[in-house]
Amino acid sequence: MGKLSNQQVIQSITTRFGDKISVPAEPFGLLTFGTSVEIISEVLHFLKEDNELRFNYLTDITGIHIPEQKLSLGVIYHLHSLQNNVRVRIKVFMDIKEPKIPSATILWEGANWMERETYDFFGIIFEGHPNLVRILNVDEMTVFPMRREYPLEDPNRVDKKDYFFGR
Repeated sequence: MGKLSNQQVIQSITTRFGDKISVPAEPFGLLTFGTSVEIISEVLHFLKEDNELRFNYLTDITGIHIPEQKLSLGVIYHLHSLQNNVRVRIKVFMDIKEPKIPSATILWEGANWMERETYDFFGIIFEGHPNLVRILNVDEMTVFPMRREYPLEDPNRVDKKDYFFGR
């Protein structure tokens, strides 16, 4: 079992995709880069199928909502190359009005539940998913609770007033 360096992984993906990926960073040693909805399937396929990289294990798929950004809704993928003992994080942001991205279930069957959970909490539609329905929240729910669209607390609650705490 070899070990690829983050620099070798960066070299491979920039050679293949060039400016279609964002400038890679390494927060806490975890190689992180972004790409677009249009080529995410191609990027994931390359990372998994490349003979040198072999990112064959999908660790996680999750969502993120950053209201301050123009493209405020995102999907984050964590992949692990077991053979090379290296991990990578890929971020893809989209418009909250059009929250659609291709499903990764064609590459990893384990993406099924992760995508359902991300849909359930963030409302991101994974196109091509075999059964994209809510997994944890009730089916009748019309909102996506992890989006930062609502105040954290009811401003009318009287038990949270500062004067009760000597402030």
